[in-house]
This record gives sequence, structure tokens and C-alpha cells, in this order.
Amino acid sequence: MKKQIEIFTAGCPVCEPVVQLVKETAGDNCEIITYNVASPCDSGICVSKLETYGIKKLPAIAVDGKLLSCCTHIQITKNELLSAGIGKC
Repeated sequence: MKKQIEIFTAGCPVCEPVVQLVKETAGDNCEIITYNVASPCDSGICVSKLETYGIKKLPAIAVDGKLLSCCTHIQITKNELLSAGIGKC
């Protein structure tokens, strides 16, 4: 059975090297699906999967339906902005 790799990208210069890295690393036993959320698919599955996986940053990668740990729990928060002095200037 093939491993299913889902790559979520914005189609930008930051995301493209990650897409290439995954493609170069994946073997013949992998199915790669790339979702460019900057131009969402007609079916809406791209946005639905973002919500399902809880993706808060791009690029992000899921393997066999599970978001990689390097892609989780990283988001910009108001507390973090306030701690950096934003809102006080």
C-alpha cells in the first residue's frame, strides 16, 4: 500500500523548496498530493483538510492522514505579539 503524502503550500518561494524536498525524498511507494491553498480547489477539499488537520502555518505536510509534528502547534498568538512590544508602540 502506498504512503499518502499531502503537502499544503501557498505556492510561494518559501514553500517550493519544501515541495521539492518531499518529492526528492519520497520513493516510488508514495503518492504525493499538493494543495495550493492560495488558489483553492473547486471542491473545497483543500480548505476542509486545513481545518481537519488544524494547520496554522504553511508549508505543512501530512503523511497517511496525520500532520507531521514539525507542522503542529505553531501559530502567531496575540500574547506573543504583545510580548514583542506590538501594540505598545
